[in-house]
Amino acid sequence: MPVSRRSLLLASTAILGRRAAPGATPGFEPSADGSFLFDTGVLKGTFRKEGRSVGLIPVTHIPSGASLASSMGLFGVYRTFGNGRRYGTGMWYVPSEVNTDAKGAVTEMWPAALERPFTMNARYRWAAPNILDVSIEVTAVEDLSGFETFLASYFGPSFTSAKVLVKGGTLMPAEHANGKWQMFPRDPAAVKLIYDGRWKFPPNPVEWAKMPDFELPISIRTDPAAGLSVVIMAPARDCFAIATPEESDQHHSTYLSLFGLDLKKGASARARARLIVLPAPDPGQLRGLYSKWIAGKE
Repeated sequence: MPVSRRSLLLASTAILGRRAAPGATPGFEPSADGSFLFDTGVLKGTFRKEGRSVGLIPVTHIPSGASLASSMGLFGVYRTFGNGRRYGTGMWYVPSEVNTDAKGAVTEMWPAALERPFTMNARYRWAAPNILDVSIEVTAVEDLSGFETFLASYFGPSFTSAKVLVKGGTLMPAEHANGKWQMFPRDPAAVKLIYDGRWKFPPNPVEWAKMPDFELPISIRTDPAAGLSVVIMAPARDCFAIATPEESDQHHSTYLSLFGLDLKKGASARARARLIVLPAPDPGQLRGLYSKWIAGKE
């Protein structure tokens, strides 16, 4: 029997903010092909499909049956930049090792190489049945200037609404009239990084249209028919820009520009991001979710 929108809203609202009992937090289960499977009771699917360094795909929202991910999936570590260059075409093409822990988290680990002067790891953990956290740590093997990790999420084709919380307190849609590729910066320093030439390298250089500064690094992708949204956020100190194509573009993607800092040889830094699946929230709800997370209360 199809799930009504009212039932979906009630089920998702009941889950929102729930803290799992000790030992009951959802986790990832290893599969024979090198993938990790998950079924949180709200979301189910695969991480690191066939052992590759890609994000979560497929991902199904159990109450509605909606398919959340496409292409390279959700929360995949994509581009990396530093010292005026781009390191390869994407970290999902670089072999990585994995560790698991007793809490059901999975950590991807990329070693340094001649063409990649840093080590990096990304730890994925379910904070609740509808909340996924990732923590990315980088250690410089040589001095790095303007280091960036571009965290990518590709949504299912029904997620046709894309918005960013901009200064002034509104959720600004990524409308076609504003340009094919849109970048919402944190501040003037972030603008300098975005336009320092890092996006000119082939293949697939990108011309970003500068959008208003974000109020908080919070973006939202929504399936209007299902009334279902995926919220992506990061601490303001960790994220210097949010990027998205115009919302009807076939990529249906959202990206976080993380770090944006200089690192001396041997120094390490960490950046976090969170993904939440819930009914379409308003700006006040988004600020509340963000504040609780940053304060360590959720």
